[in-house]
Amino acid sequence: MLPAARHQAILDAVQRERVVRVSDLAHQLGVSLMTVRRDIELLEEGGKLERIHGGAKLPGDASTHEPGFELKSTQLTAEKRAIAVEAATLVHEGMAVGLSAGTTTWALARELAGGPRVTVVTNSVRIADLFHHAASSGSARHASTVILVGGERTPSDALVGPIATGALKQLHLDVLFLGVHGMDADAGFTTPNLLEAETDRAFVAAARKTVVLADHTKWGMLGISSIAALDEVDEVISDAGLSAEARRVLQERVGRLRLPTVQSAG
Repeated sequence: MLPAARHQAILDAVQRERVVRVSDLAHQLGVSLMTVRRDIELLEEGGKLERIHGGAKLPGDASTHEPGFELKSTQLTAEKRAIAVEAATLVHEGMAVGLSAGTTTWALARELAGGPRVTVVTNSVRIADLFHHAASSGSARHASTVILVGGERTPSDALVGPIATGALKQLHLDVLFLGVHGMDADAGFTTPNLLEAETDRAFVAAARKTVVLADHTKWGMLGISSIAALDEVDEVISDAGLSAEARRVLQERVGRLRLPTVQSAG
């Protein structure tokens, strides 16, 4: 592959996944780690990406940047649905289920809206609306009870802050499905919003079991605030795009790692 084609392939990967690893690029492009590092250095000099430890990311994609719900909901839809279908197998009639805000937890809500009758506790306006519309349209087999905590609204349509956190401290959940901005071996599970991190920590404290829902692009992403360490959650459900190194770390540190098969389009 010529250098120009290699550079474009690297930029395409960064645009698609936001954060890429040198080892993954080397494998995909069939070149050495040193070649990829040199390519990344040249692309950084041109202002097209930013080098990070072991990889590269979008320039200016800071740890406090929080993409909106509409943009995120169009990305990796097949992976998110596979994760949601797998997560739904953990939910049974009569459970108290926590759903934090996010597009992957929203995908899970779509699966649960037609499933067993449960009590859903969420800080997501989108998730609460989804259950409301399912019940109103009659598409839900049984109408679940939905508790929407209050608080300050974020760009991802999460309700956060002291009101949300205070409400969660009074509740007890059988299982929490937690959406995250990033996963990292050292920082654990993170978010770019300080108030959301506090609210998510209250979610984790309220739950008997915590299951993180995160597609493979979340590995290596780093938000400004940590929600929980890797070994503080019971399961992670991701997808087969997760790198070998990420799988190794998660399998060693998390109670269980699930990688459901993603159905190809068509």
